[in-house]
This record gives sequence, structure tokens and C-alpha cells, in this order.
Amino acid sequence: MTGYKLIELFKQGEKRYHLIGTAENGVLAGLDLEGRLFTIINGEVVSRVNPDAISGITDRTAYLNPGGDGLWPAPEGTCLGYEYTAANWRVPPGLTGAKYKVVEADANHLLIEAEVDLINASGQGIATIFRRDVTICGEMAVNVIESIEYIGTKTLSRKECLLTPWSLAQFDCCPGCEVIFPEVDASQIWDMYDPSDECRFVKDGFWHTKTDGNARYQIGLGEEVQWIEVQLPSKNLKVRRTAKPLAAGQSYIDIIDAPPTDLPGDKGVCYSVYTDTDGFMEIEAAGGCPEIFEPGTTMSVEILTEYL
Repeated sequence: MTGYKLIELFKQGEKRYHLIGTAENGVLAGLDLEGRLFTIINGEVVSRVNPDAISGITDRTAYLNPGGDGLWPAPEGTCLGYEYTAANWRVPPGLTGAKYKVVEADANHLLIEAEVDLINASGQGIATIFRRDVTICGEMAVNVIESIEYIGTKTLSRKECLLTPWSLAQFDCCPGCEVIFPEVDASQIWDMYDPSDECRFVKDGFWHTKTDGNARYQIGLGEEVQWIEVQLPSKNLKVRRTAKPLAAGQSYIDIIDAPPTDLPGDKGVCYSVYTDTDGFMEIEAAGGCPEIFEPGTTMSVEILTEYL
């Protein structure tokens, strides 16, 4: 899909957007589409795009996953997660219905924010502001500071609230698609759902994990992992994500999609890789969580995404 076609889809769907760079080389932010970011290189949108999400509206009957690069709250599941506040799994309406506004913008920089009220599976209401501070670096890299500010009036502990920014960059699967990262001890890699050992191997100092759409799995990666990179042969493209170290006083948490009856685990996720048999995959990076939430507490993570 071309950048011009993507812009036309937003116009037809009557959804607001803001473009930095150009429709040939730039980043389009869907202001009415969860603030999703779509990267355009040499005229082509390299991010996954779901046209139905641009023309339609998500409700409790179906989640229209937009693609692009999204900012979500983590954890997804457990008694402190954000996708199990109703009878079935759903993305919080506070997120899908968020109206992002442009706070700052110039040719290659964009700051957007939206007020997002969250409720965790234990019934705790958490008022927040989501912010995405986006900068195009040169021709082939995008730097984003993802942040969630707690603006509630109560002081909350980790027993009442777990919350961290979670960035999910989606791409279409293709034959030969895989994610690589520097070799680390196997204890830094774990399955979040079904076993996926058969999809992974080590070669020449790097882990390789297949993301070609033939299996559905998700792996969590510990903080010893320095970066993750998806290789997309069909686009002659490699996309590497590198997250900067956490701020003092914050630590990684378990982002797992577990039932709301479960307690959070103790394995902190720095990066994760998800691949689906529906033909898409994600390279994800997570921020940290403080021990105490006070009004104005901000959780953030800075992520550099390079298109090689």
C-alpha cells in the first residue's frame, strides 16, 4: 500500500490523522485510531494496515486491529490486567475510543496525547494520559518516547495497580519472516502461551525465531536482550527495535494475557515477539512500573525503530 492510499483511506473513513515527513517517507499517526503510527518508506507503507479498522468502528462484538505501531497498557491479563473487565476479552473502550490531539508538531517531530480512563480486572479505576513523542531520525529510523501519566487522586500500590507502556509494532508475515536477537542464556526467553521451542534456534551468535505465520505463539524476553529485529524478505527489509534502559525506581513486569483469576507473574518482560496464523506478527517493547503510583507518576520507555 502506498502512503497516498493510506491517507485516502483515512479521509474516506472520516478519521483524523497527522503526517510528519512526507507521504513518500514519513510517519502517519491515526489520531482517531488509538494513536497508531504507520511508517512509510520509499512511498510504501511498511507497517501492517487493516483497512476495515480505518473504515469501521470497534465495539464489544469485534475488535478491529488497526495494525501499525500501537501504545497499549500492560499487563494484558491477570487480576490487574486491562482486557478482562467485561465477560470476555476486549480492548478497553477508553483506548479504542481515545481521541488523540496534536500537542506539538513540525516537519519531522510530533507529540500527541489522549486521556484514557482504564479499569483493571480487580475493578480499580485508573485515570491516565497517554503520550507518544515521535521523531523521524534521518531517512530510516523513528524514535518514540512512549509514556503513560497517572492522573488519579489516590495513591496506589502494586497490589492495586500494575501499569506500564507497551509498544506493539505490527507487520505482515511472509515466507522466511523471522525475528533475531543477540544470543543470551535460554533463561532470558520464555513462552507466554503454547510451547514454541521448535520455532527457535541459535546460529552465529544470534537467536532466530520463526514468524512466518505458520504458528501462533508469543515469547517474553528478559532485560539482558539488547534489541530485537524482524527480517521481512518480501519487502527486502529489516526492522530493529532498541529500548533505552528504564528510569530509576521502575522495573519490568509480566505483561501476559492470563485469566483474571490469576495473580501477576514475576518474570519482567523487556521485549516480546508475537506471531499469529492470521498473517501478522509483532515486535514489542515494554516500559517499567514503579512501586507506588502517586498523582503525576509517569511511566515511560524510549524506543528507536530502525528500518534497515
